[in-house]
Amino acid sequence: MHVICVDDEPLAAEYTVKQCQLVPGVEDATGFTDAFDALEWIKSHPTELAVLDINMPQINGITLAARIKEITPQTAILFLTAYKEYAFDAYEVHPAGYLLKPVSQEKLAAEIAYVCRAPHAPGPTHIRITTFGEFDVYVDGKPVGFKLAKAKEILAFLVDKQGAGATRAELFAAVWEDRPYDRKMQKQIDVYIRSLRETLREYGIPEIVEMEKGILRMRPETFLCDVYLFYSGDCDAVNAYRGKYMSAYSWASISEGALDREATKRQIH
Repeated sequence: MHVICVDDEPLAAEYTVKQCQLVPGVEDATGFTDAFDALEWIKSHPTELAVLDINMPQINGITLAARIKEITPQTAILFLTAYKEYAFDAYEVHPAGYLLKPVSQEKLAAEIAYVCRAPHAPGPTHIRITTFGEFDVYVDGKPVGFKLAKAKEILAFLVDKQGAGATRAELFAAVWEDRPYDRKMQKQIDVYIRSLRETLREYGIPEIVEMEKGILRMRPETFLCDVYLFYSGDCDAVNAYRGKYMSAYSWASISEGALDREATKRQIH
């Protein structure tokens, strides 16, 4: 895995690079204190992961992440910041993670390990997830029926994160948007998560989602998904994309834009 680390503080950038270099699976890590230098770099260097500070003077890390996604949609974003208040805004660009400074080497390694997974590798054919157009899940060709629409949307959001984890707060920020994240809402989210997991058990596919220490994530190796196949270069999946992605969900528009740009590039080449 090729990694870039961007932080306007030179010592912080150097430290993050050294920590990344210690992680198994990281081939090289390059540090930048200038966001625009980082953008130029990824235009000509393969970059699987960008570890970004948020509070930077030229452009903030969230804007930088969006620009990186425009250039290379498959680059995963990991925010590393001293400010937890940026979390809701940060999830507009669907990062792989959000870590607070100072971060231990063990925690950073764990987050990078999830990114190192191969989310686009084909999984078992009996479980299929479709995202082009409407979002649906099929087991042996039969659609999964969800008791609660929000439980289905939570699953869709996890699929969109392509194996990266999501906390309850992140789910709330995406799925409920402007509603207050109070105690009542936290309990309601737990109801939807329980409903989701019950439905997966009923259909015999609980293994597609894992939950550990309050973090939910998909296990991409356990199913087939059209968007994962698209990014892996599968010709059928590329040809199947018609400009619509998870149409029922407003938060999916960012990923839809990235798909549009990637589809255009593939047509050009």
